[in-house]
Amino acid sequence: FQPETASDFHQAYLEGKTTPVKVAERLLDIIRSIEESAVPLRPFVAWEEHELMRQAKASVGRYQRGESLGILDGVPVAVKDELDMLPFPTMVGTKFFNTQPPAQDATSVARLRSAGALMVGKTNMHEIGLGVTGLNIHYGTTRNPHHLDHYPGGSSSGSAAAVAAGLSPIALGVDGGGSIRIPASLCGVVGLKTTWGRISSAGCAPLSWSVATNGPITSTVSDAALAYSILAGPDPRQLRTQNQPPVDLQDFEDANLTGVKLGVFSAWFNHASTDIVQNCERMLDAFKSQGAVVEEIEIPELNEVRIAHVVTIVTEMLTSLQTHFKLFRQPFGLDALLNLTLAKEFSGNDYVKAQRIRAQLIRNLTQIFQNVDAIVTPSTARTAPPILPDALTNGESDLSTLTELMRYSPEANIGGFPAISFPVGYDAKGLPVGMQLIGRPWEESFLLRMAKTSERFFARHPPMMRFSLLPN
Repeated sequence: FQPETASDFHQAYLEGKTTPVKVAERLLDIIRSIEESAVPLRPFVAWEEHELMRQAKASVGRYQRGESLGILDGVPVAVKDELDMLPFPTMVGTKFFNTQPPAQDATSVARLRSAGALMVGKTNMHEIGLGVTGLNIHYGTTRNPHHLDHYPGGSSSGSAAAVAAGLSPIALGVDGGGSIRIPASLCGVVGLKTTWGRISSAGCAPLSWSVATNGPITSTVSDAALAYSILAGPDPRQLRTQNQPPVDLQDFEDANLTGVKLGVFSAWFNHASTDIVQNCERMLDAFKSQGAVVEEIEIPELNEVRIAHVVTIVTEMLTSLQTHFKLFRQPFGLDALLNLTLAKEFSGNDYVKAQRIRAQLIRNLTQIFQNVDAIVTPSTARTAPPILPDALTNGESDLSTLTELMRYSPEANIGGFPAISFPVGYDAKGLPVGMQLIGRPWEESFLLRMAKTSERFFARHPPMMRFSLLPN
């Protein structure tokens, strides 16, 4: 099984096999049909048919004139409802966050739009981004295309499900604690969380400013590299993006891993289900067969880092939200309400202590990266959890599931390091297993190269719910 990629769309348009208008019409038919099905996939919360057709017709005109804007011209792209995208209000999975559309697109949305992408609509997400299953009682919970009775992961749930189901080869997510990598892993797709400051977050809801970054969720590593090359780079709207090294994807296709050193902290790596550990070990063996060397490392104070991350992200969210809303009068689901209530208990002193732990983690990982090129872990400690029927209407707070899904994600957020999740296998039920690589700052291209190499050793299964937008 090979998913449809951006270059497949581009090639089909150039050869006259289909057009962006036909693709947009097919996509709208699918979105309508899955919304009306007995178990709705629910990847999108907002789309506008006339707006999508307007974009598609403009793309057709460019192809007819021989003025295509490149590989992304006419390719459907979905956007998490945490990023500003005209003509929709940004709701971040709530019913209260905004009533009016934004003044302009987020920088990431604008960059994809200027490359000719068809901006399909806003994708569903875990309420206010405060959770990693994808549960949302306001808009309905997105399902996992591999098994509709299981969660897709969150908080970028709709983006990962849309990509896995074939509704768009590329989607935007936001990752403050694994929210790109976790749903990518659970849905069997690729999720890239870049170095903090690599991709502009101008026009992204300012929920957790020091740990979150937006980035691509894609069906293949090549599409992740394509999206990354468009999204990354300095933005006049955001100071922290200014002093970054240039994006360099020159060695992206190089599968010779001679000289590559990968760090594994075994006690951490093995703290996952047997199926996950076995699939990740198999991929490590594949990397070794290409010349990579695996070295044992140790990362101290991982539990303290997790606590520091929780203190940081929920305190920043609470501070941001309280600036604009009488927060505890809003209609929240159970887990969002519990997390925001918890945040009220943290003091300024707690936040400062969390930043000390953060500084120590950055020192520790910087030291480790003098000896290894990347740190390897599973993406999650368990595969997609089942959806309990009463959770869909009443909400749910399950600390053990949260802990298992987030076991490997906070370090890259609180340290600002780049990380990627890519599929490496399936568990006994056929649910996807993801592997994570954490890299040195600004070395996204190395992570993409490693993930690209992994595709040689991994045979994908089509999800239970999968659509094709191109003619066979």
